[in-house]
Amino acid sequence: MKTTDGDISVSRYRVTLVRESHSTLYGAPRVMHSEDIAKLLGPHFSGLPHEEFVTVFLDAKNAPIGYQVVSVGSLTLSIVHPREVFKGALLANAAAVVFAHNHPSADPTPSAEDRMLTTRLKECGELLGIRVLDHVVMGETRNYSFADQGTL
Repeated sequence: MKTTDGDISVSRYRVTLVRESHSTLYGAPRVMHSEDIAKLLGPHFSGLPHEEFVTVFLDAKNAPIGYQVVSVGSLTLSIVHPREVFKGALLANAAAVVFAHNHPSADPTPSAEDRMLTTRLKECGELLGIRVLDHVVMGETRNYSFADQGTL
C-alpha cells in the first residue's frame, strides 16, 4: 500500500488468545486415557444434534489447559482444517493436543474421512512440534479412540 508520499506501509497486528469463559477443564487431572477425555468432554457433547470438532490443549504433563470448539457442522459432517485446529494450540502454548468430535447418530465408528483427517492432523502436529495424543469420536453410549485402537 503506497501512501501519498510514496512510502509503503504495512498494517501491524497483535495476536492474542481470549478466554471465553472459565474452562470446565481447570484443575482437571492429567489426561492419561481416552476415558479421561470422554469424562471431560461428555457434558459438552451431551445432546448435541450436530457434529462439533474440539481441540483440547494440554501442557507438558498432559494436564488440560483448555479447549476450543474448532468447527460446528451438520448432522453428519463437520469441516475441519489443520490451520484452525492448531491455531489455538499454538496461542495456548500447548505441548500436546487431543481431538474429539461427536457423532449425533450415536455410533462412534469413524468414517473414512475421520481416518484421513486424523492422519493429516498427526502429520501437522509433528511439523509444529505439538504431540497429538488421541482423537476420540464420541457416541451416545460408547466412544472410539484412535490411540486405543493403535491407529494413531
